Amino acid sequence: MLLHKVTLKNFGAYAGEQSLDLTTEPGRPIILIGGLNGCGKTTLLDAIQLALYGPRARTSGRGNRPYETYLKDSVNREADPKHAHVVVEFSTTLEGQERIYRVCRSWEAYDRAVREFLDVFIDGEHDKVVSENWADHIEEILPLEAASLFFFDGEKIESLADPERAAPVIESAVHSLLGVNTVEKLRTDLLALQRRQKVLDEDDETIGSIRLIEDDIRKADQQCADLNQRVASLRDSLARAEADYSAVDTAFSKEGGDLYSRRAELEAETEQAEFILRSVNETLANALATGPLPFLLLQPHLASLREQVGKEHSAAESAQVIELLNERDRLLLETLKTLGSSESVAAAEKYLSADRQERTKIATETPQVINFPPSALPQLSSLDQMLDQEATRAGELVRQARELRERLNTLERQLAGVPDKNAIAALIEKRDSARDRVTRIRSALATIEEELTKSQRHRQQLLLDRERAYKRRAQKLAKTESSTRIVSYADRARETLEKFGSTLLQRHISRLEVAVLDSFNRLMRKSDLVRDLRIDTDKFTLTLVGPDDEELDPSRLSAGERQLLAVALLWGLARVAGKRLPSVVDTPLGRLDSRHREQLVERYFPFASHQVMLLSTDEEIDEHLLTKLSPSIAHTYMLVHDDKRFTTTIERGYWWTAGASDVA
Repeated sequence: MLLHKVTLKNFGAYAGEQSLDLTTEPGRPIILIGGLNGCGKTTLLDAIQLALYGPRARTSGRGNRPYETYLKDSVNREADPKHAHVVVEFSTTLEGQERIYRVCRSWEAYDRAVREFLDVFIDGEHDKVVSENWADHIEEILPLEAASLFFFDGEKIESLADPERAAPVIESAVHSLLGVNTVEKLRTDLLALQRRQKVLDEDDETIGSIRLIEDDIRKADQQCADLNQRVASLRDSLARAEADYSAVDTAFSKEGGDLYSRRAELEAETEQAEFILRSVNETLANALATGPLPFLLLQPHLASLREQVGKEHSAAESAQVIELLNERDRLLLETLKTLGSSESVAAAEKYLSADRQERTKIATETPQVINFPPSALPQLSSLDQMLDQEATRAGELVRQARELRERLNTLERQLAGVPDKNAIAALIEKRDSARDRVTRIRSALATIEEELTKSQRHRQQLLLDRERAYKRRAQKLAKTESSTRIVSYADRARETLEKFGSTLLQRHISRLEVAVLDSFNRLMRKSDLVRDLRIDTDKFTLTLVGPDDEELDPSRLSAGERQLLAVALLWGLARVAGKRLPSVVDTPLGRLDSRHREQLVERYFPFASHQVMLLSTDEEIDEHLLTKLSPSIAHTYMLVHDDKRFTTTIERGYWWTAGASDVA
């Protein structure tokens, strides 16, 4: 199986339709996709798995959400209408013939529903049968259990170095990829054939036991039916009770019940508002009685005072400078007579004489009534500022008092509308009764549903007992030549298959041990760290042997060495499987030091598979590692994220390569 192309439309952060060409060529198996954290690398990996496996896909972003909710949340926020699709094109060889598949999974999201569509095209033609049975068909190409070995997160594979966590992965890979499960399936089919043999009438004791079990099954069926009927009846009663309660609650609200329930709250709010209003009024009264606020009544007189003080101040200044001006003007005119014309001197003399006369008039005609000292003039300005502040504060208090009085009026009207308890006592009693009835029915429904669950489990156990009884009877009833031969041959075949399966498992395990050890030694710079590696055929646990022939605890390895061991395990499984399958690795080098990173870049990625997709940040595959990886790269892409629109676009190139300068 080799991926050819992946297309996303309005999926996650990918707005609009965007595609990646994933075709490779001999010697260049790597497709390098770069993107910063949060740009959509994991979303791209999820899209491939979603297209192939649908609701069974083990995507990172789904969590515990229902599949329909996950699909709805996966539609890009800018999409209108809410439609999205993911398309994966790949080729694989089936029955000796290469076929090209195009899997298109699309969905439309509505307010409360999601409609999903799956269309599969084989060699360019739509195949309805394969589309309808795609879940079974993909298992023949790449089983879901094996997919995690080829589509994986580099930051999470370190856990595979733990023997307990690696065991289920090894077991799943050996059974699904290496054909061991086919042998077990054959043994199961033979067992089913034995069970289908005709039950003879001779064994009265076995027949009686089966009939008793079947009688119990019929009783259990009747009990389950009765309980289902009671559940349905209680659900109807609950619906009616809830409707009655809703009607009574609505009537209670119309009669002022809500206000009645809030009576204490309204009274407390009224008391608080009255207290604040009294405080505001007291503040206003104190300001009028003891503060400067009454001076606002004298503002016209204060204005006249300021005007008179200004005139007297100007007159005093004029009287002080008249003698100085006489002397100055005399000297000025004498100078002008020596320099200018007689006309200019006459004009200047006229102007200066008029100025002195005006100042003399002001000084002599302005009576000095107040005799306000000049040093006290700033006090008048301070008084004006203080009065302005007091006026503003008083206005704010008046506004606050007015709002409080309006709020008190509103509260008084609401309190006046609160009904008397006697007036709505019947409604209160009726509402409480309706609520109690809903509670009782819900409790009874939960009890009956629990009883139904127990009865269903009991019925399921009876079915298992009957199946076991039929199995025992089938083993006793091989009396006819045909039945005897079938049962006998089936037993012999199952024994042979069991031995074959055990031998096959041991052979695959031995090959896997060699492949994993070889892969680990290729990746490690410490070639003598692990001398041998063993896999238990019963528990599928991984055991490491050090150079001293003693068992090596994986916890003694560094974090980087454990991650390399996990990579070696996946690499060894892929090598033993011998299938052409793509390897998609998200954040491949996240927890490795520089030396270990070079080991992976030089010794693993170019040889991991016929096709390797690396989803990397700029700190993982940096400029130095890119140089080492370049000879093996078929394509490079960048995931460019728009932080304003929260969308990602796919562009050719990579950091430090042409075509990606705008993302460096």
